[in-house]
Amino acid sequence: NRVDQRCIDAVGLLLACSGRIIVTGIGKSGHIGNKIAATFASTGSPAHFVHAAEASHGDMGMLQSGDVVIAISYSGSSDELLKLVPGIKRLALPLVVLSGMPESALARAADVFLDVSVDREACPLGLAPTASTTCTLVMGDALAVALLHARGFSADDFARSHPGGRLGRQLLLHVSDVMICGNDMP
Repeated sequence: NRVDQRCIDAVGLLLACSGRIIVTGIGKSGHIGNKIAATFASTGSPAHFVHAAEASHGDMGMLQSGDVVIAISYSGSSDELLKLVPGIKRLALPLVVLSGMPESALARAADVFLDVSVDREACPLGLAPTASTTCTLVMGDALAVALLHARGFSADDFARSHPGGRLGRQLLLHVSDVMICGNDMP
């Protein structure tokens, strides 16, 4: 029930991105953001992860015209992310926020807010980000897959992004690449 018009709007912003998708977060949200950026990049949507704390100490210089920013913070009140909002707005970059708190300052600053709230964490203490990080990862993967589909990203495109692994060998390696011919044959 959360895959709604807001998701369509977010995909539209990401699809129209003429630069890169910049994903940012801190703590566990940062770890999830790093994985989401890697998924975008390996599925045809140029993306980078920028650590929110490092961004306020110079890495904001990585952002440029044409980029779209995805900010991840379950609370929507992480100081490190909130400090980035004025700079993002000055650059006139679209801001997509993944948060569990729709009324948070970060959610209110978003061009598109995506709700990744959970009823409770899987952690028996109810404290460690567990269910919420999973929900955020699912939303990020859903965005990446929607973009992959919208761009017509193929198995051959995927192989070009993964030349070193089993998938790359399976999709890119041809018999002619390893075949010994003519005078080279024993």
